[in-house]
Amino acid sequence: MAHLSIEGVSKLFGTTFAVRDFSLEVGDGELVCLLGPSGSGKSTLLRMIGGFERPSGGTIRIDAKDVTTLPPERRPTGMVFQSHALWTHMDVFNNIAFGLKLRRLPKAEIRQRVEDALTLVGLADYGRRMTTQLSGGQQQRVALARSLVLEPKILLLDEPFASLDQHLRERLREEVRDIQQRLGITTLFVTHGQDEALALADRIVVMRDGRTEQIAPPSTIYRQPQTAFVAGFIGSMNFVQSRVRNGVCEHPLFPLAVPVEEGLVTLAARPEALTIRPSGRVDAATVHRIVDFGTHKMVDVDLADGTRLKAMVAPDDRIRAGTRVEPSLVGFFVFRDNELVHQSMPAKGNVEIEELLRV
Repeated sequence: MAHLSIEGVSKLFGTTFAVRDFSLEVGDGELVCLLGPSGSGKSTLLRMIGGFERPSGGTIRIDAKDVTTLPPERRPTGMVFQSHALWTHMDVFNNIAFGLKLRRLPKAEIRQRVEDALTLVGLADYGRRMTTQLSGGQQQRVALARSLVLEPKILLLDEPFASLDQHLRERLREEVRDIQQRLGITTLFVTHGQDEALALADRIVVMRDGRTEQIAPPSTIYRQPQTAFVAGFIGSMNFVQSRVRNGVCEHPLFPLAVPVEEGLVTLAARPEALTIRPSGRVDAATVHRIVDFGTHKMVDVDLADGTRLKAMVAPDDRIRAGTRVEPSLVGFFVFRDNELVHQSMPAKGNVEIEELLRV
């Protein structure tokens, strides 16, 4: 196991910052997901940790040793790329053994370590197959084994499942988490998929424009987003613009008492915290569409001003499209200038929050 320390790291391409003043401490055996949209700097940061990019500023330490300027081969890290980067002229065994041969290890030790790595990733009988004979999921397992066989202190995964179908991604991420926990290896996993981050991470780092928006465990990120960006990026979120006057939001459907200063704010609520009931009000909302997911139904609700909200209801709810309803919030966030200024979370709404997290 190893401790990773990143202090004030930046990366400048020309006059553009890909990463700006980024700091993070990753503990022994911890799995941290770097999550954000394309262009947020997460892959650039991972490449700097692995030695494939040189930081423009800042320091990277592994177990208190400064590795900021060391090349990849001199760092105790293993990198798994989005593209499998396997050699098609070699069989699986030699793909995995390549790095060990460069280290001039004895043949018997190489064979044993490769066989152990193949067993670890569930490919014990695939050593003599050519990589072109493997499925995408099997190729990704080979890429993982090729990194693990070098016994790195830190494992770096750069969107390794992005090219795979949904069911295969779900299966492989469970396998990776299981391997990571069995080995106790410190791991950084880059993804733009919130489901992967929520399922895998001990902590999530949400990034935007090369900066950190929030660092916290998955449940905290979901329940207590510190910025409007995080709130909208993790899970589904409804946003409504309003103005606070005398401690009350002036929105006609959501006249909520909020202890914040007067001025423009953004109300935000998860679909499970938005309740709807039949209404005869002329200014009521209208059900636009209902999508049945089996475990719950997602209801699109159109407000009179054209705003569309999402409400989550139980699977046996009989609401129909075209029904006039009155929405209300049993839990909400208040943001001003992207920052969280007030939060009122419910015990439950249409559907329990815990149920959503399980889904």
